[in-house]
Amino acid sequence: MSLTRVVLTSGRSLDLSELRLSSTYGGMLEGYPCRLVNDMKIKGLVRAAEQAHPSTPVHLVPPPREHPDQYAGAFGPVEVLPSVACVGAFRSTALDPDHDPVLYRSALTIIWFQPTPHVPSGCDAEEALREVPWEELARDYEL
Repeated sequence: MSLTRVVLTSGRSLDLSELRLSSTYGGMLEGYPCRLVNDMKIKGLVRAAEQAHPSTPVHLVPPPREHPDQYAGAFGPVEVLPSVACVGAFRSTALDPDHDPVLYRSALTIIWFQPTPHVPSGCDAEEALREVPWEELARDYEL
């Protein structure tokens, strides 16, 4: 059973079977958001997703990076990512037309960032998430 369904701009429907939302900068005790901190956060999310879903490819939707301050601190200029980091396990119909549609599905774990902690649904998901090239990134698996 899926949590929700997301429709890609290609028209393909994806079932969201697992979703993890976290505060992008939750637990940050020192410093400020900058490229170094953001890159470490992103690498940590990718590594955790790969470990949680070892048989599924993982894709990072490149997040928008804002630079609200023109002054640089010790670690460079301030760079801010959207406030919610998301890791979702998605499933869809099989990619290979030779695969039996009853026995096969395709899967992809996607990491993306969004400004609010809402669950994506239908066509009301972040545009960058809806533009994921599923056919290039997902992998078929047998049930």
